Amino acid sequence: MEAATEFRGAAVAAWRWLAGPERWTRRRTAGEAVLALLMAVLAAGTEEIIGGDGWRPAAVAASAMVLSLLRRRFPATVLVVTGALAPVLPGYVVLLMLVGWSAGRHISDAGRALAALAGAYVLYMATTLLDAWDWQGALRLAFVSTIYFLATTVVPGLARRYWAQRRTLLHALQDRNRRLLRERSMVALQARLRERQRIAQDMHDSLGHQLALISVHTGALEVDPELTDRQREVVGVLRNASVTAMHELREVVGILRDGTEAPVDAGTGGAGAPDESRRGTAGIEALVEAGRAAGNTVALKRTGDGPPLMAAAGHAAYRIVQEALTNAYKHAPGAAIEVELRYEPDAFVVEVVNAAPARPAGEVISGGQGLTGLHERARLVGGMVHAGPVDGGGFRVAGVLPYGGGGESLPQAAPLVDAADDFRQQSTTLPRSHSEPVMDWRSDPWADLSRTERELTMALRENRTRSRGSGVALGCGIAAAAVVLLVLAVGFGAFFLVRAVGNSMIDPAEYDAISVGASEQEVRDRLPSGDSVAMSGLRGKGPKEPEGSRCLVLMSSDVPEDITVETEPVFRFCFKDGKLIEKKAYDVRR
Repeated sequence: MEAATEFRGAAVAAWRWLAGPERWTRRRTAGEAVLALLMAVLAAGTEEIIGGDGWRPAAVAASAMVLSLLRRRFPATVLVVTGALAPVLPGYVVLLMLVGWSAGRHISDAGRALAALAGAYVLYMATTLLDAWDWQGALRLAFVSTIYFLATTVVPGLARRYWAQRRTLLHALQDRNRRLLRERSMVALQARLRERQRIAQDMHDSLGHQLALISVHTGALEVDPELTDRQREVVGVLRNASVTAMHELREVVGILRDGTEAPVDAGTGGAGAPDESRRGTAGIEALVEAGRAAGNTVALKRTGDGPPLMAAAGHAAYRIVQEALTNAYKHAPGAAIEVELRYEPDAFVVEVVNAAPARPAGEVISGGQGLTGLHERARLVGGMVHAGPVDGGGFRVAGVLPYGGGGESLPQAAPLVDAADDFRQQSTTLPRSHSEPVMDWRSDPWADLSRTERELTMALRENRTRSRGSGVALGCGIAAAAVVLLVLAVGFGAFFLVRAVGNSMIDPAEYDAISVGASEQEVRDRLPSGDSVAMSGLRGKGPKEPEGSRCLVLMSSDVPEDITVETEPVFRFCFKDGKLIEKKAYDVRR
């Protein structure tokens, strides 16, 4: 068991070492294994088709698999080794393309990449010329080999290098844009904080002073012996209202200054002040009691039972009731008011309905922003508010708010408001890398972008999409150019090979028609020159040439019926002193 565990650990360590600095996922690991196996199969199959026998196909397959796995860890070394062995091992044809493509990505330094390509080319040419050396055909062979190496190794490597550098540049630009947007959000946040602190200081200095005076004077008036019990009760309500207003002012000032609510001191203010300052569903009953104490007819009705509201949603419910009651007091004095809290299966509903006013309202001072603020507050928590007249001359304000788990963060459920109707409050995700979490206004305060910043972000998204499309088009253009170059190289090589083969083949009848003793010039005029790459591997083989003679070796134009035959029929003509002194027909092993 311990041995198996150690072996597994060693295998994992070896595989991570092969991956290098990159961490391979399971998909990448499986892909690399399948690709290495494919290279081995192609190498063995190519060697088998060309005529390799014995252990050679298996050895070439194993070496191709190893080189395929090492190409990421040692890209330059694998490129040089593959380039040196490709001319003598035909099974490395596909592997050479793969290694060139991979080297363009994994050799980071441009000078090192150029040196690796140059070294691979030099070794490739040296091995090619040494394997099929012929002084007369060396230039043609070098030219064809150069075209082949450029098409199969250099072009894929350059294309992959351009693609990798472009992706790196795009990622760098995206990171820079993300940092600029974040820095801009930080600057805007600092400006907002400074402005909020200024507003908080003004509110504290002005409203705080006035509320303190109201509280002091109502407290002194409450103990005046000349007041009746009813007047003393009304003055007590005014004093409690001023104390509550001071508590709420302190909370608002705290939120404006540092974004947190000020703690409520249980012993501060008059009776009931701490409960009334709790801005949640628990404080709605205190609002109703305060309205009743002021002489208004206010009824409270609770229906159903459900999970607790989030702190923000409870705060919104409290503000909806508070604003609706305030509007009813101002616009419908003396009218009966009904407050209903309903716990529906999917949402919490708060509804405030007042009847038609019993007497006309006097001059009312109104800022006109109360209901608008309720709409915005409900939207921020994923709810909605409806306000409008009802049959009989009354008015109705209703809010629908989502439930929550009781935490301070908003739920991840879909909001009750359609996204198309709440564009300004929707979160905007900044461009990010695949490893960063999604940022929105619920989890990242810097993602609370203004309209201008949202438009900028959307423009960056469109620009990134366009650049991605243009990058794909440019990459496709480079790939198409590489394919065209490869096709041209293959076409040129095929044409050159056909022409070279035509210059090195004769019909057997032509061989029989030539007699020994004929003039060398006459014989050479009847025969092709034999100066081609196709003959480079046939010279120097067969019977010993006559002493002091010059021989011309040509192939037979007859195609054998059995293509598996490993021998090639050739004809040899040897000349000396201007005459044909010998002609021989024999078979040469390929």
